[in-house]
Amino acid sequence: MSDSTVSHARQRRRRAMLWSFAFILLLSIVLPLGYALAQSGGQGVQQQQRQQMQQQQRFGQERATNPRSDMWRDAREGQGGFTTQTGPYVTNTMISNTGETWRQFRMGPLITYGGYLLIGALVLVALVFTFVGRIKLSHGRAGMTIQRWKPFERFLHWFTAISFILLAITGLSLLFGRSVLIPLMGHQAFAAYADVGKVVHNYIGPAFSIAVLLMIVLWVKHNIPNKTDLKWFAAGGGIFGKSHPSAGKFNGGEKVWFWVGIVIFGTAVGVSGFLLNFPLFGQTRADMALYQVIHAVTSLLWIGFFFGHAYIGTLGTEGALEGMTTGRVDVNWAKQHHDLWLEQELAKGVKPLPAESASASAGAVPPVGQPSH
Repeated sequence: MSDSTVSHARQRRRRAMLWSFAFILLLSIVLPLGYALAQSGGQGVQQQQRQQMQQQQRFGQERATNPRSDMWRDAREGQGGFTTQTGPYVTNTMISNTGETWRQFRMGPLITYGGYLLIGALVLVALVFTFVGRIKLSHGRAGMTIQRWKPFERFLHWFTAISFILLAITGLSLLFGRSVLIPLMGHQAFAAYADVGKVVHNYIGPAFSIAVLLMIVLWVKHNIPNKTDLKWFAAGGGIFGKSHPSAGKFNGGEKVWFWVGIVIFGTAVGVSGFLLNFPLFGQTRADMALYQVIHAVTSLLWIGFFFGHAYIGTLGTEGALEGMTTGRVDVNWAKQHHDLWLEQELAKGVKPLPAESASASAGAVPPVGQPSH
């Protein structure tokens, strides 16, 4: 196979991977943004508020004219009574307001401020891209590459990323669907879509949580904070200015994503989602409502955080995406962004390969006597 053929094949594979990722990223950004914009500025919320006011007025009139209103008012206010029925979930309260309290929070502060959060995160990313621009390689490409991610690490990353995007799209669809999708799709079409989205969300969620746990176990040793991270933050992470602060396998920003995004948000979303998916441990209605709040709030925060992570790893940094698509990065990229890690790899005897040779031999078994990197 000639060098030109290998080069063209490598370029085609690279373009295919970039377009595939761009399509996935487009879904993760455009759909949630459309939901948030429509929710925050649409007429659905105003219509629901008018309906709630009308219901409250009718309820007030019924209380004044219906002689049984006192009984139902006591029930709605959670006044205890007496029952001869026994069981682990039986109480003396005729009607529980837990579900209504959750509904009011969901239809009010959650979707309102959640929409603002997503819009704000995207605006921030757009401002950084506009005024800072893409972080380019100061000395161009060296033409020599070194392995940064092993095949299993890349598989785990892309499985988690794609699962995250699917969960975000289905979750946001269910959250904002009443006021955004029903006016566009109609009740029957949205009901069918929501039914499928709920199944997809509930089945992907446990697998996603396992993948997040594997990421924590696999990369926790590389994410222990140290003094180098403080210097990295003091220098603005190389985003602002022309300095290139030192970093090991993961820099300070990546460690923040790991501990806040993966460990804290991932654990909160995973555990709450598991308890909502499997109500087999004696959860009460109040417990389930609390898990709903935790799951929804942390998911929205995580999605907003993800916008920044995805931007820096794709459009924001030249050469960064290649590490997760091919497993290898240019030596000059490693010197600029992870110089301490590069020094460690070279000290271990890892030898960089020409970019074309590395691409042509990707996945191939090295000949006898030739070291595998």
